[in-house]
Amino acid sequence: MRIAVIGGTGLIGSQVVKKLNAAGHEAVPHSQSTGVDVISGQGLDEAVAGAETVVNLTNSPTFDEASAAFFRTSMDNLLAAARRGGVGHFVILSIVGVDQVPELDYYRAKLLQERILAAGPIPYSIVRATQFMEFMDAVLSWTADGDTVRLPATPIQPIAAKDVADAVAEVAAGAPLNGIRRIAGPEVFTLDELGRTTLSHKGDSRTVVTDPTAGMFAAVKGDVLTDRHAHLAPTRYADWLS
Repeated sequence: MRIAVIGGTGLIGSQVVKKLNAAGHEAVPHSQSTGVDVISGQGLDEAVAGAETVVNLTNSPTFDEASAAFFRTSMDNLLAAARRGGVGHFVILSIVGVDQVPELDYYRAKLLQERILAAGPIPYSIVRATQFMEFMDAVLSWTADGDTVRLPATPIQPIAAKDVADAVAEVAAGAPLNGIRRIAGPEVFTLDELGRTTLSHKGDSRTVVTDPTAGMFAAVKGDVLTDRHAHLAPTRYADWLS
């Protein structure tokens, strides 16, 4: 199967391409570095030509209100190119709980992306994943101040990027779901607990202070970023850290 992976050189995309090709498919990565621009539309027709499936793993360069315009324009351009190219399956990666946190601009933008895809002309699949383990360093940096890191006690269910890539590759190689597959890590932590575990493993002496107002995840109410009924990935956080 020929599969065009847009955003195929990034953290998830590069692994998806590798996994699909190892399984015998012809997965081709496309990104700005290969001459494909999802905003201007440059190179899109050529990128999807002959592809049976398109996987869109591009992401907004910002997490603020501008992210909605990115997803609207990129999806409109990609779906139009895919329709012209006769693509039969369109896959995107989204977030578990994306429809439960309207306070966050980025989550509203990702939900918009899902809705544009579902309303479009092409059979589709949406993979919703929980928070990536690889993002923990960034989360710690957002609210770091000297010897202190402030984090809320938001429940999360971290998943390793390689497990996300496995799931995306599996969905891309299959028939369209015309719906959503949810994937999650095997364990639930509170974010402040996870911060302490991470710093301890790295030998970092900073202190994590529980602060319900700190950082982006302070806007999350309850346990909407976890999903015990999702497809559970195998990698545990302690094993990933090691």
